[in-house]
Amino acid sequence: MKSLKIALDWTPNANHVGFYVAQQMGFYKNAGIDLQIIHAGEDHYKITPAKKIELGLVDFALCPLESVMSYQTKASPFSLQAIATLFKEDLSAVVCISNRGIESPKHLDGKSYASYKARYEDAIIKQMIINDGGSGSIELQYPDKLGIWNTIENNQVDATWIFMNWEGVKAQQKGLDLNVFKLKNYQIPYSYSPVIVVDSNKIKEEQTVYSRFLKATKLGFLYAQKNPDQAAKILKPHLPEADKSIDLNECIRITCNAMGDEKNWGIMEPLRVQEFLKWLQEHHLEKHSLKAGSLFTNSLLIHH
Repeated sequence: MKSLKIALDWTPNANHVGFYVAQQMGFYKNAGIDLQIIHAGEDHYKITPAKKIELGLVDFALCPLESVMSYQTKASPFSLQAIATLFKEDLSAVVCISNRGIESPKHLDGKSYASYKARYEDAIIKQMIINDGGSGSIELQYPDKLGIWNTIENNQVDATWIFMNWEGVKAQQKGLDLNVFKLKNYQIPYSYSPVIVVDSNKIKEEQTVYSRFLKATKLGFLYAQKNPDQAAKILKPHLPEADKSIDLNECIRITCNAMGDEKNWGIMEPLRVQEFLKWLQEHHLEKHSLKAGSLFTNSLLIHH
């Protein structure tokens, strides 16, 4: 058995259902893998998932594709690379509570936004406002990452960025009416989030085991797609106490609609990544001549 570790990008939620299903159903074990799943609640984000890869603490991590760009272009670059995407479409959106008079992004001028401090995030938000005809003068706040959703619920900030298949469902359950701004509707060709990343220097020697890991993970996600009720039962015990009352079946339904199928699960489209890179360069958010091909590889998905 090969012992491997994955660092999730958040506390356990619907985005991660395939990992927990694959673990519970023995898909990893059948692939000769003993997988340990580590989540962000365990150290409250003291070390980001991508940083855990760089430090050699884990084998896989989840993060947005922007983190890969960030690691490849920092002062001492690190060879982070994405090997699969969890979703074919962007399930995230910028939201605000609808009674705030913020009908579209331009109304965010002069309002407050709770930021995760992700690379490009603040610039993307400002550009979204500008694309909608505003000036981009938004007040950025940086609350505790894992508490960001609470700042919206408690009316402490006007807007933030969420996953519609998680906080979006929470809001619905609580009767919180959200105004939802999808990036693609405001000329921002966002790429993939979250993606599974590794240290690309290890891909050659670990090719077989990484491929087996992806194959088992894919089985987990596809199983959840076909058996959402069973998947919800498997995931529920892993949720933080505060999330236990969420409508998990609804979360998993939305999640599974976005994850592709047997043929294309995990595959990333070069054109889509290239478009986002071009957008970042055109808006002077990225000076490096990054190429889509250095940021990700589909090779481990295709091998099996």
